[in-house]
Amino acid sequence: MVEQRDPPRGRATSLSRASGAMALATMVSRISGLFAKLLLVWVLGLGVINDSYTVANTLPTVVNELLLGGVLTSVAVPLLVSARRNSEEEGEAYAQWMITMGVVLLGVATVLAVLAAPLLTELYLGPHTRANRELTTAFAFLLLPGIVFYGMSAMLMAILNVRQVFGPPAWAPVMNNVVITAAVLLYTAVPGQITLDPVRMSQPKLLVLGLGTMLGIAAQSAVMMLSLRRTGFRFRWRWGWDRRLSEFGALAGWVVLYTLVSQIGMIVTIRVAGQGTPGSVATFHYAWLLSQVPYGVLGVSLLQALMPRISRSADQGDTESFVHDVGLGARLSAMLLMPVSALMLTGGSAIGVAFFSLGQGTIGAADRLGVTLGVAAAGIVPFAITMLQLRAFYAMKDARTPMLINVGMVAFRAVLCYALLMVLDPRDLVIGVTLAMSLSFLVGAVVGQVWLHARLGSAQTRETLVGIGWALLATAAGCLGAALALRPAAGVLAGLGEIAGAWGDLTIRAALVLGIGFGLMLLLPIPEMAMARTRLRRVLDRLRGT
Repeated sequence: MVEQRDPPRGRATSLSRASGAMALATMVSRISGLFAKLLLVWVLGLGVINDSYTVANTLPTVVNELLLGGVLTSVAVPLLVSARRNSEEEGEAYAQWMITMGVVLLGVATVLAVLAAPLLTELYLGPHTRANRELTTAFAFLLLPGIVFYGMSAMLMAILNVRQVFGPPAWAPVMNNVVITAAVLLYTAVPGQITLDPVRMSQPKLLVLGLGTMLGIAAQSAVMMLSLRRTGFRFRWRWGWDRRLSEFGALAGWVVLYTLVSQIGMIVTIRVAGQGTPGSVATFHYAWLLSQVPYGVLGVSLLQALMPRISRSADQGDTESFVHDVGLGARLSAMLLMPVSALMLTGGSAIGVAFFSLGQGTIGAADRLGVTLGVAAAGIVPFAITMLQLRAFYAMKDARTPMLINVGMVAFRAVLCYALLMVLDPRDLVIGVTLAMSLSFLVGAVVGQVWLHARLGSAQTRETLVGIGWALLATAAGCLGAALALRPAAGVLAGLGEIAGAWGDLTIRAALVLGIGFGLMLLLPIPEMAMARTRLRRVLDRLRGT
């Protein structure tokens, strides 16, 4: 058993500063992304056209993850840290080789994927879908060239993070969202409509939406290219082979298998959801993306700040610091995300009606999206802990264990999805597949923690369970307070109308669930909240001084 100790104050302060800066940037990114998604629903509704666009927009990310994206975001950081530790020149040379490899691989993959667009569409839609195959394929032809830019963004973000540059990668998606928002606004101004029978590639609205979406990720990649250049990095083509490349290949093979298993799970999920009522695929997609907003703002920022530290500790054989940082990350993830998850779970219907019932959206479709969002949000904390655990294994240069854990998660999810397909009404099917997704991450988090404990002798399991328990207690108190406050207000809110009532419900619920939840965590004797309490006291002291 390894004795645990708290990290030096400088390490905690550094983590807080890095994750705080990224959280601000990511919050702006997620808010602008949410606005872009809202515009899409307002303009397209939650029907066949949005289903087709959503599936096609998934394809470039799938191909990129299978070939390179998953590898870079998982194993590149540990290997770049190791190379950079030897010397600055060696680290730069390794980064140059990665870019060379990535450009060639992504370029070939993009050409092949565009040629195979009809086959990819058929693979994801299946024979019983209610999406439009021809329209999905038309969108795919326009969106699949984005594979290059998705891969480049992942690659450049990994290199920037190793160089302790976190701000630009966090701000870059804002440019993507700005471009997509502009494309949707242009879509509304362009005359005509997207026809389904027949589908014509020359239709201006189809071209504006497809090419605008692809150009958005290109703009994001360009921002990171400029940021990397400002750090002093200069690119040159690097070919050849050495021992580091063999190490990368061994790890990358397992990560590709991991990603392949994940995509099998996603194919099952989309195919089952596609057998529900029209708009089910888009509903699942938007609910999942919305549930990821708090994780993107808080969890990803924390993970990106922790990952270089965890990688350095693993590379140097510092098990004590490694275990501490992984445990700290799990506890902070639960404490930061639990109240937000509870707000979405209990107020999902209000969120859906408040945000998605305007324009082409209907109250019924918006309510179903909100309920689906609540079910997806129930899996946020297990998802965040699972992602942290997987990165911990990658930092130990073990890509085999995450793949095996993922096999169990996907098998559980697939069996549950098809079981629900046999018993649920088509209207409720999207909620069922979302539940299967959330429960699979709970399975992954439990298995990952047990595996880490067996591997390290101690993974701060007891401390993590205590931290999750405190977060649950504070969050439950917030939910109870909201329920008690909303009961007498139900009649007044109903009299305001459905949309205004939803906004009123959401405002009261958010204030109480988040206010009581986070407030109690600050008051309770939770060690991980000590830094937040110190900062709050300083702010209050300044206010008193003024």
